Amino acid sequence: MANGSRQAAWEFFGTELKRRREEAGFTQAELGSRVFVSGGYIGQFEQAIRKPQLDVAGRIDELLQTDGFFERMWRKLIDDHRYADYFAAVVELERLAIGISEFAPLVVPGLLQTPAYARAITRATNPFVSAEYVEDKVAARMERSRILTDATRPVYWAVLQESVLRTVVGDAATMSQQLDHIVALARDWVVMVQVLPFSAGACPLPTGTLKLMEFEDAPPTAYTEAVFSGNLLDDPALVKRSQGAYDLIRAAALSPEASLALIESAAEDYRRCASST
Repeated sequence: MANGSRQAAWEFFGTELKRRREEAGFTQAELGSRVFVSGGYIGQFEQAIRKPQLDVAGRIDELLQTDGFFERMWRKLIDDHRYADYFAAVVELERLAIGISEFAPLVVPGLLQTPAYARAITRATNPFVSAEYVEDKVAARMERSRILTDATRPVYWAVLQESVLRTVVGDAATMSQQLDHIVALARDWVVMVQVLPFSAGACPLPTGTLKLMEFEDAPPTAYTEAVFSGNLLDDPALVKRSQGAYDLIRAAALSPEASLALIESAAEDYRRCASST
């Protein structure tokens, strides 16, 4: 579904939500309290500024007695076979964000990946799937990354733990190309990248990735990911704690210029290794 058609469908979702809420005699605040979100969030759903999570859509159906209408529509609009169930909503939010900050402890974030790196990651996590499956996943990741070069691109800031540079994904040639790609984006002022070196010691987020997203007309959101699972956080207190952890990581990281120098050095090491084989 094209982005314009998808947005029009979300606007229909919001219009229907408002109509059925008013028919049931609920204010936004009253509906929100019964489905465990704020009245402000209900207003954002109705204006198609923000998309509800699946469990919220299900609770709205139960309360308004809409026979699964909102859950079915959510699944049609957000579910995409190219993305894991727990990540599909994040892809939608990335398209709306005006600012994205990421911490990556193990692999290059998806928005910064090259096709070869994405292909190697996909094959490593899915060793028995078909080539068509792999290419479908790679194409989806490349489609996501286009938000960084759109005219309305978000401000993007990533902190990579040094292990991201040192872990060989694919082969040496794949790694050199991947690191060169990151440097090129940073040198062109498309993204800001820092490296958290091994010498920084213990990390405030030792067990998983973190993505923070800011929006023009909606509260910020945090997304954390672990093994085959993800957690989208809307609660203001949790988002604030996540932002605090990210700020500590960014403060301990190398400066942007020193970070690029380290990435360039690692890329050159991989390049020499590739040329000697």
